[in-house]
Amino acid sequence: MASNDPQHREDEEAPAGEDEDTGAQVAPIVKLEEVTVSTGEEDEDAILDLKSKLYRFDKDGNQWKERGAGTVKFLKHKVTGKVRLVMRQSKTLKICANHLVLPTMSVQEHAGNEKSCVWHATDFADGELKDELFCIRFPSIENCKTFMETFQEVAESQQNKEENKDASAAAGLLDKLTVEEKKSEDKAEEHESATKEKESKSEPEKADTEKKAEEPASSV
Repeated sequence: MASNDPQHREDEEAPAGEDEDTGAQVAPIVKLEEVTVSTGEEDEDAILDLKSKLYRFDKDGNQWKERGAGTVKFLKHKVTGKVRLVMRQSKTLKICANHLVLPTMSVQEHAGNEKSCVWHATDFADGELKDELFCIRFPSIENCKTFMETFQEVAESQQNKEENKDASAAAGLLDKLTVEEKKSEDKAEEHESATKEKESKSEPEKADTEKKAEEPASSV
């Protein structure tokens, strides 16, 4: 016989133990181990970090194509001191740009837009070296100026580094030449000393020979 009592009907329809806390602990079926994700930036320090949108010039289509929106960084290696520009998409972290900042590089404001600037680079974002013309756009003029100033400072610092490297190499070469010259002088002095010593030893023998040659003549 069906009951018309609403409370009794709710008790019958409610699943048993829905809100009941038994206090039991259920062990996970699969234990996941913590995995350390490497970004490749562990040995580098960030000089600059700005949000932006990157474009590359498509020569075939003669137009600008978007590479992605995200964060652009200048990363300086802790050991070598080399600096590279790296940009990743904000959501996927896919690399949009990845190249060294070289002394020969220069950046300039994009015509007609104070929030954008352009530069040429040999990029490695796609896993192979490609000559690219990049254009980057920032939310503000201040950020664009900061990027350009940092870019130029890095390029100049790399130029000074190359000059110091060349100077060190030249100094090392001069030191090597000096050492070689000293060795040559030492060998020359040793040869001269040996020659003099040989001559000094041969002089008594020469005198005895001359004396013996003169004796028959004096006896005649």
